[in-house]
Amino acid sequence: MILAVDIANLTISIGCIDDTRTYFWERITTVIGKPNLEYAISLKTILDIYGISPSDIEGAIISSVVPPLNRTLSEAIRKITGIRPRFVGSGIKTGLNIRMDNPRSVGSDMIVNAVGALREHKPPIIIVDTGTATTISVIDKDCNYIGGCILPGLRLSLDALCSGTAQLPKISLEAPKHIIGKNTEDSMRSGVICGHADMINGLITRIEQELGCEPAIIATGGIVQLLLPYMNHPIVYDGTLLLKGLLELYRKNTPAVS
Repeated sequence: MILAVDIANLTISIGCIDDTRTYFWERITTVIGKPNLEYAISLKTILDIYGISPSDIEGAIISSVVPPLNRTLSEAIRKITGIRPRFVGSGIKTGLNIRMDNPRSVGSDMIVNAVGALREHKPPIIIVDTGTATTISVIDKDCNYIGGCILPGLRLSLDALCSGTAQLPKISLEAPKHIIGKNTEDSMRSGVICGHADMINGLITRIEQELGCEPAIIATGGIVQLLLPYMNHPIVYDGTLLLKGLLELYRKNTPAVS
């Protein structure tokens, strides 16, 4: 099995996976400045919870959009497993033809998701990932990564709404009872959740028109499950898409042992 890590702005996702199963996929809080030993302790605790010995891990790979944490997490993994992890970045083999103005500017998480989607789905593919930002990635019928859309994430939008107004309260993210809210809290939930879903619905429709076909649509990211009831396209949810992509990238970049 391999250890796969995704360093995002708010959370760090950690999982173990091999070619037959996913052993776990957990999240801890992203904290810049925390010593690598504290991250190592968190990693060791997670492995212990799932009964996995560090000696069971053959390799490790990291996808990161928070460069200041790259060395910290790398050292934490080395302390627990003795392994120096690979990083998703320039020079790694992806199998993707990235047709962008600047291919190096594409977020590593978006590339990993694309690789994971192609592992299990036939192109063309649209990938919706809900994190700090909501990203939509597009793969054409020839397996080219051709671009996508980036918009403020659901929590980011809600935080901006609350912090930018004097009287709107902080609310929990729950499904609204009705589209037409009967109080301030439900009106906010309707606007933020249903509005975000309809932004995605509209973008998917426009992308389909531009592609001239109906692609497979894959959604990932924990918060997207809150949006799925309001989506009007056939969408497949895959909460471990990034984990599968990291496994595929590790395999593509590890020489076969004879």
